[in-house]
Amino acid sequence: MNPELLAPAGSPESMQAAVESGADAVYLGWGGFNARRGAQNFSEEEFAQALAYCHIRGVRVFLTLNILLTDRELPGALETARSASRLGIDAVLVQDWGLFDLLRRTLPDLPLHASTQMSIFTSGGAKEIAADGCERIVLARECSREEAAAVCGSCPAEIEVFVHGALCMCYSGQCAMSAVLGGRSGNRGRCAQPCRLPYGINGPAKDQRPLSLKDSCLADHLPEMSEMGISCLKIEGRMRRPAYAAAVTDIYARLLREKRKPSSQEREILEQAFSRSGFTDAYWKGRCGPEMLGFRPENSAAFSAPLKRKEKRVPIRFVCCVEPGSPSILTTEDRDGHSVTVTGPIPEAARTRELTEADLTARLKKTGGTPYYCEQTDVLVKPGLSLSAASLNALRRKALDALSALRSAPPVRRELDVPLLPDVNCSEILPKLTISVASASQLTGGLLDFSPSRIYVPLELLADISALPEGKSEWCAILPRVWKDSDEDTLCRWLKRARSLGVSGLLLGNLGHFPLVRDSGWHLYGDYGLNVFNSRSLAWLREKGLESACLSFELRFSQIRDMRKLLPSESIVYGRLPLMITENCLIQNSVGCRCDQPNFLNDRTGAAFPLLPAFGHRTEIQNSRVLWLADRPDYRHLGLAYARLRFTTETPEECSDVCRRYLEGTAAPAEFTRGLYQRGVE
Repeated sequence: MNPELLAPAGSPESMQAAVESGADAVYLGWGGFNARRGAQNFSEEEFAQALAYCHIRGVRVFLTLNILLTDRELPGALETARSASRLGIDAVLVQDWGLFDLLRRTLPDLPLHASTQMSIFTSGGAKEIAADGCERIVLARECSREEAAAVCGSCPAEIEVFVHGALCMCYSGQCAMSAVLGGRSGNRGRCAQPCRLPYGINGPAKDQRPLSLKDSCLADHLPEMSEMGISCLKIEGRMRRPAYAAAVTDIYARLLREKRKPSSQEREILEQAFSRSGFTDAYWKGRCGPEMLGFRPENSAAFSAPLKRKEKRVPIRFVCCVEPGSPSILTTEDRDGHSVTVTGPIPEAARTRELTEADLTARLKKTGGTPYYCEQTDVLVKPGLSLSAASLNALRRKALDALSALRSAPPVRRELDVPLLPDVNCSEILPKLTISVASASQLTGGLLDFSPSRIYVPLELLADISALPEGKSEWCAILPRVWKDSDEDTLCRWLKRARSLGVSGLLLGNLGHFPLVRDSGWHLYGDYGLNVFNSRSLAWLREKGLESACLSFELRFSQIRDMRKLLPSESIVYGRLPLMITENCLIQNSVGCRCDQPNFLNDRTGAAFPLLPAFGHRTEIQNSRVLWLADRPDYRHLGLAYARLRFTTETPEECSDVCRRYLEGTAAPAEFTRGLYQRGVE
């Protein structure tokens, strides 16, 4: 059985184009809570019409509610989901943990899909969210065929992969570049795509675009995806025109039906529809490298092929009986098990020409202009009877209208009350100081003299440390934000090593970390990679076993203050904020760069963004300016339990100086940023 083909519907026109071109399902936005808030999206009337249009034609519709939400926004998002469920939406895509928990408790029969914004790329992460009631998981675009096959083979939920469209340089759900630099958050559906701009590596920005990847095209790999059990193939592009949705959907639908690779002409059409210097399938093949880079010139002509109207029609069967003295009876059935029966006028005695079975069959088959075509008729007509053509046409229309109403009828689903949040309060009068380091040398130079409550050290760094200094601080290991199934034996070995050093806490930044370390005796704390944006997310993470959680640095001070602290909460108050984590190593992609020396990404203004190596030969891009709040007392009065100083490029002496200044509340010694705590994000 072929996987479901899921097409983008950024507008009613794109939706219709995708359906007519062979989509099995479409995904769309309704309201303001979706990751393509810049798309045209749908009004309430258009949304209801789209559901009826698609369902009559046997096409499923998924609603995107895949952004992070504040406490004030959660009721509105719930109401959107509730209304969509009543209208018959087939599933909802979610990123936010709080919304996910709220929907599964209040709308338990509504299928939920884990958006790629949840950053799920391991079997453990997929099984974790599946166990919580998620029906389908959209894997990270960076997953290879081997990794996708491993997830399919171990996870009970359906697996969906992107097969065509744009690739982000950063793991989805982990990018803060647009938010920090421009106040437009990709996690809130407002990404300004700074990754498509020119940058330089260790030099001025010219025409290089080291963050801009070619679009993905996995058209050559559809048969193997089907064989490994992938349930759904997704086409990206809700921001693109109806002609794009039609052309790309049509080709992928044909390839699936005919179980083949694209022809040279089809490849050309795909490139004309939209591409950035061609396509890439490198991630699927388990590769990275500069050959994946590409961009689209600003003066590129938009694809505007005329839309070919190809009405998608549903096969049906008619059963009709015309007998003397009784109303005519017509039953209509489809292949999905729907059946309706309607009655018409009592036939009259034929005065001239009697109605024959051939005449009746011919009249019933005239379904042009409807979403149906007649593939079979079973008719019974007694001799000597007559029914007018108008009566038979009306009978046929009545039956098809009833069938359409049945096919588009929303399912009956339970709606439960909104559950109360736990009656706990983990707010603190003043936060305790925590620190995180990026190198072992930063632990020298007097940093430990300040006795931070916790010291966070990368797990891979602890593997090379012979002993930890003694002190009052709790030592915690930072688990890699990105890793793969094949790395887990190494991580478990390093965890044993960390425990032998006296490490007692773990900092978890991904859902896949939970099954890796649960019930192993560690103190578990949540990191910023979990994107905690509201009180319900804290409640959900509390149930998952966390003892504290770092809040998103895209929140404003007022939003942090008003959040119910259902877990002891932490915020980053100093340091270079992490903007991206990339599977494609920017350092290795650039000739002459080495991981053992300082490397920078330079933008057109001259700002230099440090590039730090991350576990697995990945790159983490840091902000060009450090966040500085020492002289702002606001962060001390938000109910936080912990305030983190995040050290990345600092020398040991600079680390100690920052600690001293934060304890004293002094001004910044150099250029700085206040981050997003005051201005917030769109």
